[in-house]
Amino acid sequence: MGEPISILAREVASVPDVIDRQGRLLAGSVRELSARLRLEPPRVVVTCARGSSAHAGTFAKHLLELHLGLPVAAAAPSIASIYRRRLKLNGQLVLAISQSGASDDLIAFVREARDSGALTVAVTNDADAQLAVACTYVLAIGAGAELSVAATKTFVATVSAVVRLTSAWAQDEALAAALSRLPQRLAAATALDWCGPLQALAGAEGLAVIGRGPTLAIAREAALKLKEICSMPAEAFSGAEFLHGPVALVSSRYPVLMLMPTDAAYAGMQSLKNRLERKSTQVWSTQAGPSAVGCLPALASDRPETDAICLVQSFYSMLPKLAAMRGLDADRPPHLTKITRTK
Repeated sequence: MGEPISILAREVASVPDVIDRQGRLLAGSVRELSARLRLEPPRVVVTCARGSSAHAGTFAKHLLELHLGLPVAAAAPSIASIYRRRLKLNGQLVLAISQSGASDDLIAFVREARDSGALTVAVTNDADAQLAVACTYVLAIGAGAELSVAATKTFVATVSAVVRLTSAWAQDEALAAALSRLPQRLAAATALDWCGPLQALAGAEGLAVIGRGPTLAIAREAALKLKEICSMPAEAFSGAEFLHGPVALVSSRYPVLMLMPTDAAYAGMQSLKNRLERKSTQVWSTQAGPSAVGCLPALASDRPETDAICLVQSFYSMLPKLAAMRGLDADRPPHLTKITRTK
């Protein structure tokens, strides 16, 4: 008999079914909200989130700025929860993103935003949570109970929900079509073998995870999970900002994981990869097509936004193996609890 499958691995494997169900679950809510947003368009979008949900907010920033031309900013929830200050958000959109919907500072922020006249939307896995009750609209991501401490399927479900909202709001039929293909592609991404860098990563002193455009949020999520699950000092960087100082960290003991976008940002990332390889560091980058040294397999490109989601699915599938190689249990990361409440 083989080794028992971790809770984390089982939940990652369930993601394609979650995203398939989500399309039906969110259809009405997304249609209603996007119609409201087209009728009363905001000039600014503010995201409010912590942890993995904040990375989903970064993904939302890329999507909404790219497809709708709206500036998106991340809130500091403590402005409301600690400093008791109300922002001038009348007529603007506030996206509050939280797996549990239970964090006190996020709840305080959306209440203040709603009272100031903002349109508030909760993107959460618990449609009855206090955060959902505090908002005007709720996008329930429908991931079901997540038993692993580290959020994986809820992250994928959250970013998928954000793509659904963006697609409907922008009336982008091509993006909607890519969403319909996403469950099948996620299943294929789960099966990709990312074992190549395991030995190098298991003994690494630190690690840089680099993304740009649609993969910047994925890089940030990957770095967080490496810290949470594998106790690895990992940092995420934009491919553009890495050369502004962090490149000094590069050495043979400091591997680099590059999550390559499949859009206009690819050329700059490829140039950075070439430069890093000349510095004799270990560079692992995602690539579709025939395998090569230093490459992690990726699906053939479909749409840059959903391609990025497939990358995080492949990355998640690798995590239990890497944790085990570092002598850790992926289901019991030290010092963490499932729900984190901040004020």
